[in-house]
Amino acid sequence: MSTTITLTEAAALQIKDMMKHNGEENAYFRFSINGGGCSGLSYGMSLDHEKSDTDTFFEQFDIPVVIDKESAPLLTGTVIDYKQSLMGGGFTIDNPNALVSCGCGSSFRTAKVEGTPEKC
Repeated sequence: MSTTITLTEAAALQIKDMMKHNGEENAYFRFSINGGGCSGLSYGMSLDHEKSDTDTFFEQFDIPVVIDKESAPLLTGTVIDYKQSLMGGGFTIDNPNALVSCGCGSSFRTAKVEGTPEKC
């Protein structure tokens, strides 16, 4: 199965560190889309021990990645990176399907899916 998202090496290293720190080396990295946020949709990242038969599954940098079937079409072409700065570090998400994004970059809307916007 083809990959929906791309993890950069920096993001993969951060995810591996988080897995090790939490004793979750055998978990899947689950990336998803949820309703909410200023623009209607928000990203979700978690460690999961189960995957569904309908999940998209692939590995990058030895990290098992799962994406649910509802989120996958909205994430095609997405790049997840990790940036470090003087103010700290954090994941960045570049989703070519996002038409509108909020200022914090964690909420968005696509041409076909508006989600459920919340007041900020």
